[in-house]
Amino acid sequence: MSLALATLLYEWRRYTAAMVALAVAGLLILAQVGMFTGIVRGVTATLDRSRADIIIMPPKMESLINSGGGSLPQRLQPQLYMHPEVVEVAAWDIEGGRWVNRPKDGKKAVTTFVDVNMVDTRPGAVTLPVDFSEETRRALMEPYAVAIDESQLGRLGVKLGDEASLNGKTVRVRAILTGYPNINNASITVSRDTLRLLGMVQKNGKTGPLMVRLADAARADIVRDQLNRDAKGAYRAWTRAELAEANEGALLKEQIIGLFLSFSVVIGFAIGCAITSMTLRGAILSSIKEFASLRALGVPMSALRGIVFELSLWVGVAGLAFTALLTVGVYLLAQSGGVPMGFPLAWDIGVAVLLLFIAGASGLFSLGVLKKSQPADLLR
Repeated sequence: MSLALATLLYEWRRYTAAMVALAVAGLLILAQVGMFTGIVRGVTATLDRSRADIIIMPPKMESLINSGGGSLPQRLQPQLYMHPEVVEVAAWDIEGGRWVNRPKDGKKAVTTFVDVNMVDTRPGAVTLPVDFSEETRRALMEPYAVAIDESQLGRLGVKLGDEASLNGKTVRVRAILTGYPNINNASITVSRDTLRLLGMVQKNGKTGPLMVRLADAARADIVRDQLNRDAKGAYRAWTRAELAEANEGALLKEQIIGLFLSFSVVIGFAIGCAITSMTLRGAILSSIKEFASLRALGVPMSALRGIVFELSLWVGVAGLAFTALLTVGVYLLAQSGGVPMGFPLAWDIGVAVLLLFIAGASGLFSLGVLKKSQPADLLR
C-alpha cells in the first residue's frame, strides 16, 4: 500500500470536507442530466419498450424531441415489406388532446392537455411494449379504454374505473401502468382502435413514424443501412438504440438546458476546487512535521510532491465513490416519486474525469505548502 493511500485511510477525517465537496459537485451536474434525460425516456417509453428493431422517420427529423414534427406517406408501409428481412411494419401515431376529468364527492376538476400514446393490442404486436401485462392488453381492447401510469393519476384527477372526457368523448380508465411517467405533459395510452374512434388518426394519406420488426434483431444495423440506401431521400431509418440516443442528445442540446448544465459545471468546478484545495492545504499543514521528518531522512522534495499529488487523486477517487452513492440515493428517491431519471454513460465518464481533474488540480495548488517542511523546524 502506498504512503498516500495509507495516509488517507488513517486520517480520513481530515479529508472528509474535500470528498464531500467533490461529491456535491458531481451530484449537482448528474442530478440535472438525470432529470432532463428522464424527461425524454418518460415521453418515449412506449417506443423504447416496443418490439421494434428499426424506426422509420421523415428524412429531416433528427430526433423525436423538438424536431418540428413530420409525417410519412402511407405508401411507405407496404413498400418496406419488400425487404426480405422485414416481418412487421406498423405506424406509431403520436397525438395529443384536451383532458377533462369528472370529479366526484366535491373533488377538484382537472382540465389539461395530455399526450396520447398508441399501441396495437394484438398479442406480440410490434407497437405493444414488452412489459405490458396480458391484463393490460385485454383491458385496452375495450373501446374508449385508456391506461395511465400510476404517477399520473393525481395529475389527471382519476383512478381505476373512472370516466373522463378526451377531446369531448368519454373514455374510461381500465388499466394502471408502472414505469411510464411523464413530468412534462401527462400521458395516457390507448389502442389503435380507440385512437381511431377518438378521431386522432392521421388522414390525407399521411402517417406517423413507422415501427419495423426484423426476422433477426441482431442484423438491425445492416438492415438500417440497406433501407437508407434504398430510401433515396424519402425517409430515414434508425435503430431503436440510435434513436433513443439522438432523443436524449437533442434535449440536452436545447439552449436553456445547455445554459443550466453549463452553469452547473462552472459552479461545481468552482466549489470543488475551492473546498478541495483548502482542505488539502490544511491537511498537509497539519502533517508538516511528518513531511519535514521525511526530508530529514533524505527523501527528496520531488518525492514528497508525488505523495501529495497521489493523495489528492485518492481523495478524488473517494469523492467519486461518494458521488455514486448520492446519485443512487437521488435516483431511488425520484423513482419512489414517479420521476424518471437517466444517466448517459458519456456524462458519467465526463463527470468522473472532471472530479479527478479538480482533485489533481487542487493537489497541485497545495504543493507550495511543502516549502514549510524544513528539517530544522524539528529542533524547535
